[in-house]
Amino acid sequence: MTAMIRITEDDFDIGKVIRAAKSDEAGAVVTFLGTVRDDGINAIEVEAYREAVVSQLEEIRSEAMSRFNLKSADIIHRSGLLAVGENIVIIACAAAHRKEAFDGCSYIIEEIKARVPIWKKEKTEEGDRWIGL
Repeated sequence: MTAMIRITEDDFDIGKVIRAAKSDEAGAVVTFLGTVRDDGINAIEVEAYREAVVSQLEEIRSEAMSRFNLKSADIIHRSGLLAVGENIVIIACAAAHRKEAFDGCSYIIEEIKARVPIWKKEKTEEGDRWIGL
């Protein structure tokens, strides 16, 4: 089973990610899709320390795989300038049962928010502002 962990400026195909997560051993595939919301911004700039991000994502994935008995866990996070409505991150977790898949997916996004060196700058009419720092 190949892990899909990627940091990219390109958008991703949600259907392709879900299809890749499916298997005969998995009774559940749970996804999380994070998008740029319109809360008074024009766009968001996502910066990632690529080497550290990939390393941290691999570690988080490994933890989730063992802790929640996942069959697969794929993570794609975008970087660069993203407009309102664009995709930022997708996580797809497959497990034999839905609770494991939900718990694994939730664990991964919470750990990304807490541990991974990704920074976001909101672009507004009034100027730019870093968030989450």
